Amino acid sequence: MINRRRFGRAVGMGTGAVGMSLAGLRDASAVEPAGTPPRTAAPTPPTATHPSFTGLKQVRAGVLDVGYAEAGPQHGPVVICLHGWPYDIHSYIDVVPLLADQGYRVVVPYLRGHGTTRFLSSRTVRNAQQSAIALDIIALMNALKIEKAALAGFDWGSRTADIIAALWPHRVTALVSVSGYLITDVDAQKTPLPPKAEYSWWYQYYFSTERGRTAMETPDVRDDLCRLVWDTVSPTWDFDGATFARTAAAFDNPDYAAIVIHNYRWRLGLADGERRFDTYEKKLATRPFIHTPTITIDAERDPFTAPGEGSSYRDRFTGRYEHRTLVGIGHNVPQEAPAAFARAVVDATRL
Repeated sequence: MINRRRFGRAVGMGTGAVGMSLAGLRDASAVEPAGTPPRTAAPTPPTATHPSFTGLKQVRAGVLDVGYAEAGPQHGPVVICLHGWPYDIHSYIDVVPLLADQGYRVVVPYLRGHGTTRFLSSRTVRNAQQSAIALDIIALMNALKIEKAALAGFDWGSRTADIIAALWPHRVTALVSVSGYLITDVDAQKTPLPPKAEYSWWYQYYFSTERGRTAMETPDVRDDLCRLVWDTVSPTWDFDGATFARTAAAFDNPDYAAIVIHNYRWRLGLADGERRFDTYEKKLATRPFIHTPTITIDAERDPFTAPGEGSSYRDRFTGRYEHRTLVGIGHNVPQEAPAAFARAVVDATRL
């Protein structure tokens, strides 16, 4: 049983950058009525120190040796938190203790090509198509003997969580998905978006060139590019250089450039996937329904947030469902609004 009193105390006291009351949390996660002028949520207090996950673990899972952080009781209900690009497990540095304090076993893996996660064989294709990454998480769950888990993610992590909930619903107890339904249909990607939306995806097109690949293979240029993305997609987040550097260390993985480049080229139909994933991709191209209890989150200041308060993807979620808009928050939701994100996870497991 999740103790609401202890959860409120944890949020109020904070860990690292977390220092907001439950009342403030409710305000930050409220859906604004149509026509309401934008307002800025209270800024997250600056982190006095820059804690990192300690005692990282490794486990062989599928084609990978996966690095992951873990906290909370071993036999608690499991939550797996999935990061995106250009981020790493530290997007959840303040979410994890909030959930662990409530009795959840929280697992936060580095995705393929990030941090301490490594391919077991040099012969394995450095493939980052969506079903391959989703199967990595299924393999991780199998390796850790996790039958079912709540999945929570943003960016690549939302897409991965959505796919698992759609294709392997018996493995998912609840879902928290920032930006909603992100399953990719490569054919549909051929249709141009409105120019303003295309402009936000500038790096996707840059990565389609060899110049972009070279940038990702050159550490100084790579880090400057990733920092620019942070600044652009999280315009209200006042992070410092040490916060970025803590995450940028995960970009030194030897397969990082290959994985990032393949992911974005594959989405645009400019790079092939592997035939062994064709069955999954054909299913995903049908935009399968998700029946898992779900909370979707839109971040008001995220340039990738679609208009309409989740209306564009609402029909894909057929189970118990809630939608929340975080006012004044940008793309990296769990790090910018950790208490609101943790609350969404707790609430999703109770839907």
